[in-house]
Amino acid sequence: MTAAGSAADPVPSAASPAPYLIDSPDLMPPAGHYSHVVVHRGLAYISGQLPVTPEGEKLGREPFGVQAEQVLRNIDACLDAAGTGRHRLLSVTVYVTDIADWPEFDRLYALWMGAHRPQRAVAGVKELHYGAAVEVHAIAALD
Repeated sequence: MTAAGSAADPVPSAASPAPYLIDSPDLMPPAGHYSHVVVHRGLAYISGQLPVTPEGEKLGREPFGVQAEQVLRNIDACLDAAGTGRHRLLSVTVYVTDIADWPEFDRLYALWMGAHRPQRAVAGVKELHYGAAVEVHAIAALD
């Protein structure tokens, strides 16, 4: 498929040989040349999510906790669009501009995630787009 699908389009089966592109109807359209989610061979690859509201408000000046909660809501929207959920997450990568914010992120993430504990990595970075303090990328299973 060459165009991004929507949540109304059926997600292809795990055996589908072609990648399927999805943009969540619950998020602002991507600001660059990418899709929110790419589904391929039973996996959903979620693009890095920044603290941007569904209305397009960039939260880079808000406190870290506000930014982190928005990013996790955006991940939920992507998972929903792909027809999967948090319990199917396999890998989560978190980028923070201040490693001192890691304990707060870990606390919010544990509340959001519950008992499920997928593979996770954190990387301290110099800066993120829109002045954000956190970005999250994830991979989830569909089946």
